[in-house]
Amino acid sequence: FLPRHQQLSERVRKRLYYGWGKDCSPGNASAPAAGDIAVELLQKVAPSPIRRLQKKYVSHVSREACISPCSMMLALVYIERLRHRNPEYLQQISSSDLFLISMMVASKYLYDEGEEEEVFNDEWGAAGKVDVQTMNTLEMNFLSAIDWSLYTDPRELFEVLSWLEG
Repeated sequence: FLPRHQQLSERVRKRLYYGWGKDCSPGNASAPAAGDIAVELLQKVAPSPIRRLQKKYVSHVSREACISPCSMMLALVYIERLRHRNPEYLQQISSSDLFLISMMVASKYLYDEGEEEEVFNDEWGAAGKVDVQTMNTLEMNFLSAIDWSLYTDPRELFEVLSWLEG
């Protein structure tokens, strides 16, 4: 649906993953380069000292949940929206929980077709080491905080990609 999709995919693959060559699949990729940036950003926007986001956790969840670079970028768009629209929410959630739930919601938005490519809260909970009830609560609170505003214009994704590349 995006013009020059192949070039975009190549650009994202080269820039947002360490050591991800043409013959590698996302499941075999090393930690996302964007994860380093996510840790720094999320610790600033969600400053609670409880469950502070760590690089090891980002790496673990990224591998277990197979977070795509596009999900990472979309989650960062959502977090930026929250920073402007609902900063109170960001004061109440831990950076680890914000990382986990924003990545899950972004993945659901991008990939959950409701049939073969479903995204399940229990699988994300297992990846993030939280129970499914906690995931359900995190999801409802996140969606409410962002006012269910999940659609993102492709230009917003390109802005995030350019920011990450910088």
